[in-house]
Amino acid sequence: MHKGGLGSASLMLEDGITVGALVAVNPMGSVTTPSGRHFWAAPFEIGDEFGGMGADPAGFAALPESRKLSAMAGIGNTTIAVVATDAALDKAQCHRMAVAAHDGIGRAIVPAHSPMDGDLVFAAATGTQDLVAPSVQLSAIGHAASVCLARAIARAVWEARPAPGDTLPTLREELGRL
Repeated sequence: MHKGGLGSASLMLEDGITVGALVAVNPMGSVTTPSGRHFWAAPFEIGDEFGGMGADPAGFAALPESRKLSAMAGIGNTTIAVVATDAALDKAQCHRMAVAAHDGIGRAIVPAHSPMDGDLVFAAATGTQDLVAPSVQLSAIGHAASVCLARAIARAVWEARPAPGDTLPTLREELGRL
């Protein structure tokens, strides 16, 4: 388990619509696999935006006990995010995008949505790009929001920096890559 932080990521879809995510991440669960060296979100990484370490070659093993559970007891854990697009979405479509974006939490944090977390995703749309095939495009926007949120979560942990009084180390400290 590592210190969280603030992360962002974005994608431009083939139809020119842009989707992005901004997240403050400090979950009870782990953003890295049990080895502590690879991100659960590794399949969604673009370039080396969160270290370029790839998937865990050891495969998936039992999860170690959460260091955050004891370190953050009484302080709280949460992943709070906003996903946004330049598509013209109404309120119900924004809600659908936020629901889909929650999958990004599940792709990047294990375990996700625990009783000790206060996971929340807000959605916003600027309305500058009209939808020509709303059902199809909304599905693509939701998927992109999920992928962007998974990437943003990994980036938040990757970009975290040490500070006085930290209860957890940063991933880069543990990897010797500060």
